[in-house]
Amino acid sequence: MSLRQVIGAATGAAFLLLAPSAVAASAAGLSDPYETVTVDSTGHLAADGTITLSGTYRCLTGGGPVLVSSSVWQGDPQVRQGIGGTSAVCDGTAHRWANSEKREPGTLRPGAARVEATLMELSPGAGGLPLPTFHAVRQQDITLVEG
Repeated sequence: MSLRQVIGAATGAAFLLLAPSAVAASAAGLSDPYETVTVDSTGHLAADGTITLSGTYRCLTGGGPVLVSSSVWQGDPQVRQGIGGTSAVCDGTAHRWANSEKREPGTLRPGAARVEATLMELSPGAGGLPLPTFHAVRQQDITLVEG
């Protein structure tokens, strides 16, 4: 397993465990308004089950590794598919992100879907365990297309 896959898996796991915290932080307006994450209105679904989601992000500073994680679901919001993780550069300018992950063919289908993208930093916590700090969260309806 590559380092990118390990980081993606760790990011996805941390996000899924702490998703209510991210939503609460976003709703409370705790993130900087200049730190953003967007989701493109179209995601791509390959015949082999690989899904690719993309968008943009902007963050100002990061003391630890900063990542863009994403998840997608169709129907039941309790059944989310984590789709990769991308390293982010926090320099105040807008950057593109794209996450891809292979799923069993048929897990997702072309059509309407909902995506959540999270821009988060892994900061050292008590005892050295990395803890996520959320910079921006975005949920958006998209269309998954074949190709």
